[in-house]
Amino acid sequence: MKAERFALLFVIVLVIGVPLVAVLARSTSDTIEMHAQMADNGGWTPSNLTTQVGQPLHLRLTSDDVVHGFAVGQSIIPPVDVLPGQWTTTTLVFDQPGKYTFYCTRWCGPNHWRMRGTIEVTGTTSETITTTPPLYVTLNLDLDAPHPSEVVPDEKPSAIRGAALSVKRDRAAELDRTQSPAQLWQALKAAPETAALTDQQIWDLIAWTYRSRTTPERLAEGRQLYQQNCAACHGETGQGDGVIAPSLMKTPMPGMTMTGHETVAPINFMDAKNMLGASDAILEGKIIRGGMGTGMPYWGPIFTPAQIQALIDYLWTFQFGQ
Repeated sequence: MKAERFALLFVIVLVIGVPLVAVLARSTSDTIEMHAQMADNGGWTPSNLTTQVGQPLHLRLTSDDVVHGFAVGQSIIPPVDVLPGQWTTTTLVFDQPGKYTFYCTRWCGPNHWRMRGTIEVTGTTSETITTTPPLYVTLNLDLDAPHPSEVVPDEKPSAIRGAALSVKRDRAAELDRTQSPAQLWQALKAAPETAALTDQQIWDLIAWTYRSRTTPERLAEGRQLYQQNCAACHGETGQGDGVIAPSLMKTPMPGMTMTGHETVAPINFMDAKNMLGASDAILEGKIIRGGMGTGMPYWGPIFTPAQIQALIDYLWTFQFGQ
């Protein structure tokens, strides 16, 4: 009798337990465990993931050292914190095929920007996506060529003073993204309608032009992007004096010797001679591509075109004020 009961109990366990174990095993196998470490110690493990369009990608993340953050570039998926000794779960679903970049959102060291990985998404979609090449590519610009301004203002230009000028502003409003402020100044200096203006007043008119083409909301977005991703190197006030800056001054890139490919001090956005000779197209290119061999990260896979323009608009406030 006891043997029969034991046999019956054994059959029940098999009927109920085996499917349950299979479900749990399948659930675990569908979740990818990822470990985060500072870039010098390995970064993300694994760093290359694959999935399909419309298929949920379940991730279970933890940090092996300090606090990190996980986010996917050019995505509305909110970032999540990755804490030491704790597990954080998130699920990603992609509706377009392609290669996506995920990255760390927390400054965790001088090589923080190297904490990146890729997600290869395969499959098809009925929606057709068209992409436009960046302006620096279309214009074939040499982003590494010096672009000093031949003219600089005697004092910081003011959009408020520029708005108060009683001149026709049509020519100033024709701001071309391929033009630098210095080139716009030269054009206005030679224009009949601005002949009565002083050199400083022309700069004020240009400040008004750059301010009037954007919005407070876009400047706020650009400021947030700058603080989160740029200030650690370029400084809160744009003077190239961020907390990471000292470690970037003539420091060899990983695996390199001092042969001219070492990192350099971050650009000072308050330097009028350098900034006023740049155009939107040049700034956009440097943000997308990064500074080859200088330590400047490439942000093309991270920021959307709208985010890049918001960031550019904010960078101009270092020269023209808020």
